[in-house]
Amino acid sequence: MQLLSIIAVVVALFALASLAAVYSYGRFARQARGEPSSALPIAERDTLLDRIVSPKLKEYPDKSGLLLVTSNLQAFAIRALAARSAERSLDLQYYYWKDDLTGGLLARELIAAADRGVRVRVLLDDINTKGDDSTYLALDNHPNVEIRLFNPSRSRTSALRRGIEMALRAFSVTRRMHNKAWIADGRMAIVGGRNIGDAYFDAAEMSNFHDMDLVLIGPAVQQAETVFDDYWNSSVVLPISSLWRFRKGDLRKKRAYLEALVSSDGARPYLRRLQAENSTGSLLSGKQTIHWTAGARIVSDPAEKAVSAASENWLLNTIFPVINAATSELHIISPYFIPGAQGVVALQKLAAAGTEVSVLTNSLAATDVVAVHGAYANYRLALLAAGVSLYELRPEIIRQGVSLFGSSGASLHTKAFTVDGKSGFIGSFNFDSRSISLNTEMGVLFDDPGLTTEVNGVFADQISPESSYRVMPRTGNVVWQDGTGASARILDSEPAASIWRRITAVVIGLLPIESQL
Repeated sequence: MQLLSIIAVVVALFALASLAAVYSYGRFARQARGEPSSALPIAERDTLLDRIVSPKLKEYPDKSGLLLVTSNLQAFAIRALAARSAERSLDLQYYYWKDDLTGGLLARELIAAADRGVRVRVLLDDINTKGDDSTYLALDNHPNVEIRLFNPSRSRTSALRRGIEMALRAFSVTRRMHNKAWIADGRMAIVGGRNIGDAYFDAAEMSNFHDMDLVLIGPAVQQAETVFDDYWNSSVVLPISSLWRFRKGDLRKKRAYLEALVSSDGARPYLRRLQAENSTGSLLSGKQTIHWTAGARIVSDPAEKAVSAASENWLLNTIFPVINAATSELHIISPYFIPGAQGVVALQKLAAAGTEVSVLTNSLAATDVVAVHGAYANYRLALLAAGVSLYELRPEIIRQGVSLFGSSGASLHTKAFTVDGKSGFIGSFNFDSRSISLNTEMGVLFDDPGLTTEVNGVFADQISPESSYRVMPRTGNVVWQDGTGASARILDSEPAASIWRRITAVVIGLLPIESQL
């Protein structure tokens, strides 16, 4: 009885401390919010991008142009090109911007743009910024650059204090901004699954991601700007300068570091590869397939998802009816796939009605988040019994060989689906509880058979035996088909995964933490 009383007191004290922390944080946030701002107005011929895009929009009135980007090198090149071409504004929104080779090279492009007078607004989620504040403060010290953080911690210097704050704000601190957008001059936007870092741009030494972006021009860009402005001016976003009132970043030192980086031994091979690919020269020259459609729109969770339990306008409510309307085929690509009981039932109904349902996700050996795989594994048998075709990406791609820096590792990071060969979605939304209920997400819904065919081509390539294992049921368990024909092997344990990965996945699968994964 005495022990129960002690526990009750501890719980009560923790609850009071949590309420005090939430109140204190809310009061601080209201005082620390930055000045509101919005996208700068576009003109017909003011900037290079104005002059490139305007004639196209006259040729295709009331339509948006969509260009699919699957190459990691091209994904880097188009971002660098957009920054170099910008003469008015750059609005960037990312979950993660790593201070590595490609992150540094793109930061250098931002500084160069700001030096030309371009207004640069950068919005980052705070969960991955630990240790990088000096970089962000340096950029923020430029008169034409402002850095803001989504749902930031007030504790910037002490890991212990940051940990305590995260514990006391446990219900809100897990709400993160997973959006990804790169918008130049209000004329071009890049929206998709890639964050900023070496693994997204084929520069990582160990393993690189497979991912997709869409380059947008036309009305969809203004929709992306509206989403950015809503987040930028949200109550859950604070300027980084308000979190460091007595410290300024050293922009001069950062400039010197980035200039040294671009000529470093580590950068030279990557820059040579970019030049050989000639990615930048072809992107806006008409050599790439641009799909023009009136059926493209930016869809997004509201920023207030981080603080509100109301779910009426969450992204899932927009994309689920599109999925549920499938009649002939539904292809889903999701690196982190935890459908939940309701998701299994929804896919089962589609399959029972004659819809071919296929899902591509990571194998245990390929995933970068073992915990998610542990939860996903609990649904494999149910999905197969429901009639879903299930594929798991191999940790290496046999056909493609090693990457630029000697890595043959591969991990899936694409978040996309297509419906009936006519429409689809590309963005940041994973089919898991975190994307549904905790993170804010965004992407592009499109109704265009040509683009859908292009995405389906990537899907077909990635579920081929050279790229993926086929998951199949066998006597109350699952097995993996490796290869086809006479050379096919049937594997009865997670392919190519270490014993520690297998143990971790099994243990995680037993824990009641699915809603946080």
